[in-house]
Amino acid sequence: MHIPDHIQELISKYGQGSLSAAEKQVLDNWYHSFDDRQTTVTDLPQGSAEELSDRIGNRLQESLAAEEENLEPVSGKSVGKWRRPAVAALILILLSGSVYFFIRPDQKAVQQPLVLSAPVPAGDVAPGGNKAMLTLDDGSVIILDSANNGILGEQGEVEVKKLDNGLVAYQTNNGGPAAEEKIFYNTISTPRGGEYQVTLSDGTKVWLNAASSIRFPTAFRGSERQVQITGEVYFEVVRNEAKPFKVSAGKSAIEVLGTHFNVNAYDDEAQVRTSLLEGAVKVFAAGESEQQVKILRPGQQASMTKSGRINVVNNIDTEEVMAWKNGLFVFKSTDLRSIMRQVARWYDVDIEYKGNVGMQFTGQITRNNNVSKVLEMLELTEEVKFKVEGKQVVVSR
Repeated sequence: MHIPDHIQELISKYGQGSLSAAEKQVLDNWYHSFDDRQTTVTDLPQGSAEELSDRIGNRLQESLAAEEENLEPVSGKSVGKWRRPAVAALILILLSGSVYFFIRPDQKAVQQPLVLSAPVPAGDVAPGGNKAMLTLDDGSVIILDSANNGILGEQGEVEVKKLDNGLVAYQTNNGGPAAEEKIFYNTISTPRGGEYQVTLSDGTKVWLNAASSIRFPTAFRGSERQVQITGEVYFEVVRNEAKPFKVSAGKSAIEVLGTHFNVNAYDDEAQVRTSLLEGAVKVFAAGESEQQVKILRPGQQASMTKSGRINVVNNIDTEEVMAWKNGLFVFKSTDLRSIMRQVARWYDVDIEYKGNVGMQFTGQITRNNNVSKVLEMLELTEEVKFKVEGKQVVVSR
């Protein structure tokens, strides 16, 4: 059993106590991907944690031992010996918290182990990935997911670079004019089934969810930094008290100095939701003669209706808000139509409804699965059925 480098790193982080919830989910998924017996807590009598620990440990030891017999030593060391600590680490991980996906319509619960996605079979749909399009100031278009690393273009004194990690950054070109008069605007947009990350010229980091966009100047001049977005975007804004950062999203406007926040502004959602994770933001209705202004603190969310009314919710579930950025679907009493809007964007599918599907669900699953796996989990409730027909998902009771 080969342990990939990124799994080894996560095991090490777990031992140091620095493993995030999303990283723990990756470890859980990896373990279940090779455990063909799919050991679950429900296989054992209640309270028999020691027996479960032994079973998981034995399963890992068997896998390692089987591979050791066929492996040659590397650099004078047995490949299997350094893997031994992984066994204990994974036992602790699998026992230390919930590693089971569950979905609940109302009060009905079903548990099922998570597994890694397999190659896409016929009739299934693969998950999204890093896909985006960059539109330069002159209207020329660059497909970012297929562009080579390096300089993609120059916009005044700023170089547009695709970094080795595949992300895009805007960096000042020291060889260019220091006081370029023209302001260049670029747009990065993701399709359905795509997501992307960009670092703006001031160092602000931006993550775009599927079917989203951001329009921004390649260099921020004047007294403010202003961008326009559609869809869902997460910001980690570099603090600059002399130059506030402003985001326009439909009728909603957000102003910050330096902070971390998420904006959900999809056209097919009833409200524009601004969720604050760190710092403070001011939310108001853009372009209104009498602005309704709300100041958010960490853990609050401002929801702006189509009419411009703002409601503030306290103590939001930030795990659910940030699930998309962390590679997860997280549902907390979420209605099925809202779930299917997320599915449609991430898998680039169209949704057709037959009959009343007004139930709510709670659960968690990685976004790396094929669409069939997400739908199978929902179907475990026996409250809803799905049929995948090409790029269309039919939902029925």
